[in-house]
This record gives sequence, structure tokens and C-alpha cells, in this order.
Amino acid sequence: MNAYSIKELLSSPPLQKEVVINGWVKTFRSNRFIALNDGSTLSNVQCVVDFDKFEENLLKQIATGAAIRVTGTLVESQGRGQSVEIQASEIFIHGTADPETYPIQPKKHSMEFLREQAHLRVRTNTFAAVMRVRSALAFAVHQYFQQNGFYYFHAPIITGSDAEGAGEMFRVTTLDEKTPPLDESGEVDYKSDFFGKETNLTVSGQLEAESYAMGLGKVYTFGPTFRAENSNTSRHLAEFWMIEPEVAFADLDDNMDLAEDFIKSIINYILKNCEEDLSFLEKRLLDEEKTKPQAERSDMPLIEKLKFVADNEFKRVSYTDAIDILRNSKPNKKKKFQYLINEWGADLQSEHERYLVEKHFKCPVILFDYPANIKAFYMRLNEDGKTVRAMDILFPGIGEIVGGSQREERLEVLRNKIKALDIDEKELWWYLDLRRFGTAKHSGFGLGFERMVQFATGMGNIRDVIPFPRTPQNAEF
Repeated sequence: MNAYSIKELLSSPPLQKEVVINGWVKTFRSNRFIALNDGSTLSNVQCVVDFDKFEENLLKQIATGAAIRVTGTLVESQGRGQSVEIQASEIFIHGTADPETYPIQPKKHSMEFLREQAHLRVRTNTFAAVMRVRSALAFAVHQYFQQNGFYYFHAPIITGSDAEGAGEMFRVTTLDEKTPPLDESGEVDYKSDFFGKETNLTVSGQLEAESYAMGLGKVYTFGPTFRAENSNTSRHLAEFWMIEPEVAFADLDDNMDLAEDFIKSIINYILKNCEEDLSFLEKRLLDEEKTKPQAERSDMPLIEKLKFVADNEFKRVSYTDAIDILRNSKPNKKKKFQYLINEWGADLQSEHERYLVEKHFKCPVILFDYPANIKAFYMRLNEDGKTVRAMDILFPGIGEIVGGSQREERLEVLRNKIKALDIDEKELWWYLDLRRFGTAKHSGFGLGFERMVQFATGMGNIRDVIPFPRTPQNAEF
């Protein structure tokens, strides 16, 4: 007999029929009631054990964390808290779990403790719910782009270029770490390395995606990216996933339209398909909020916040107008901001972004036309010579979630920008070729997937929305 998943069993219960279910024991009460979960849903199935029908030795092996198979008859439950239960006729132990050493016991655990048990934390309700929402979001990403004429492009993970120009990259090498070959000037001779040049793990697939958009029209990446930034914050990871669409013949307005429609689409997907998990995560967040000072509490419950983004038009505001608003705001005048806004050209911080979204406009905001000197070299220079066709999307509670731009398609303008930043033109010869052969306006953006999962689940730390977080001094598991 084929085993049911618990989700299948509860969605259309085959009452009075024999069923088989596999899962992990959540609790075993009074040597009679087994709460079983298989990860397919937040809900457990209660399996009722007749003590006289089973050997005592077998029942002793049933403890929290044990993996078992239960065969029995599905009936309407006589107890409260569940609609159906299984009257067990046969139990098979797949694997035991010693109650003295199994770390995920049926009690409240701290997030810090669960990060130390990242290989087991998905067996908790919180992390199982987060990972199911993450999976649904990933599906929604692919579904949106595939239904809108985009081609899925696999950007290289090993690269010789630094798309962001930040230099915070992980080096990839096969050279001897103790005695690498040196050139005449005493520097490491990368010509002797595996690729014959210095290479790193990618921080972005954008530059390569641009080249394929200029042949396929519309492409998107969805893959791992890496940044060697020594930042131990709740918003940073060393390994994370990026979604980066690139569209030929699209300007900044097209780019903003695409980003807004895409975000609303994937949020609506989880609102429709993850109702149980989102309700659980909302309750968890509300309980957590009660422990915070009033000033730090969120203005909106989780599901309301998701609907707030999905149902509201995103307000489009120029960087220049945003600076004026911030400079004249009460928090700035009363010096409540940690970073005061005094003049045009300031790089906005999370506190400024959240003020614009949560206090001033009270809706998601798209800022555009940023100063050229605080943005990347590949962004299209405006006619004023001091701003670029960049855009960032700001969300409540999280600040920036999307960054994008219309790309600089003019060869000489791009060459001048590269030269001014002291970037080696030879390293980007192929990127410049896109401007030599059939150049056209084109645009794209990047969405950090973990940032979106964090927003969608209400989790306070980005390390809790990726299966195995990679952060400074932490590459366990």
C-alpha cells in the first residue's frame, strides 16, 4: 500500500479506510497518542495506540525525533484539536532518537541554539514553515518569468570580473597556499593558476545576463552569489541567492513596471498557497513583538503587511525629492536619525528608507535617479551628468529589497566611466563588445532572494531563512 503524505491525508480524508503514513514523532503521550509529522504540512496526525496490541519493547523506541511508519484506520477524532486520527494497527520503527541526546525536544528553543542545530532545525514548526514558504516563493519566481517570455539563464559561478566593483570577493585558486609562484615583481603569478588568471566566486550574474539578453531578449538568473564582506548583521550572508532579470530594449520605466509586477505576483502566490504557514508565522511574530519595546514593534501583522505590498501601487520618487523630504523630516531635524541627512549626494541608510515607506508615503516606494558617484559603473548616465538611471525598491520593515537600473549602452560613455574608476578595460572587453555590436537600451534589476523570504516570513534574522547560513567564522554543516 502506498503511503499518504499528511497533507494529502488531511485535505481529502479517506475515512474508515486503512492508510499508511511515515513521519517523525513530535510527541508520544501516555503511551497512547503519537503526534506524527512528515514535513508536508504544519499539522500533525494523531495516531492512537492500543497498548495491549503492541510489544512494550517497541513502544519504548517511540520517542520525540524517531522516524516511524504507522498503518491503521483513519477515523473521525474523538478528541479536540484534530478532525481525524489513525487507529494504529501496525508500527514500524525506521530509526530511533535517544531522548537524552536528541536536541529538538518539544519546547521553545532560541534562534541562536537552533542555528547550532541547522541540520535538525527544519523539524521545528517555525523552520518547516519558513522553508515551505521559501520553496513556494522559488516556484513562483520561475513561474512568473516563464509565463512572461523570459529564458532561464545560468550565470557562471566562477568569474574574472567584479560586477559590483566592491572587491569583496572569494578567491578561487589551485595554487599552493604556502608557496605560490611569483612573477618578476614579487606578486602572485596567476598565469600559473588553473584558469591562467585571478578568479573569484561571483557577486552577481548581471554582466553575463546582459550579454544573453542582447541575443534572447529577456532572460533571468536565479542562483547562488557570494560576498566576502566581514559583516555580522541580521541582514548579511556570505552566500545568498539572487534573482536578476535583464531585458533588451527596456528603459528604466519598463524596469520599474516589471519589478513591481513581479514582486506583487510572487507575494500573491504565497498568500494563496501558503495560508496555513503564513498564519502560523504571523502568530509567532505577534508573540515575539509582545516582548519588544513599543517603539520597535511592527505597525502591521505579517499577512496584512504582505497584502499591503501586493495591493498598493508603488510610489515613484526621485532621489532628489527623497533627500528634500528626509532633510526636512522631524527625525532629521530633531537628530533622531543615526545618520543625519545634510546635503544632496548622501548614501541612504535603512533608517531613511524605512522612514520614507512607513512614515511618509505609507506604501512601497521606488527611488530613482541616484547620484552617479554612489552607484555602479554600468548604470546609464543621465543628461545632467551627475545622476544615473538607477532605481531601488523600498519595503516596510526591511528597507531596500530590489536594486536595478537602465544599463549604459553608449560605448564611449561606458569607457570613460570605466577609466575614471581605474577598472582594467581589458577585463571587460567582451562587455564593451555588447556596445560595439548592435547596442540598444536595456535594463535589469537584482532581488536578493533571502531578503524576500525574510520579508515574507517575518523572520528577524536573514540566517534563519536559508537552510545553512554562511557568515563570517561560520561554515558549519
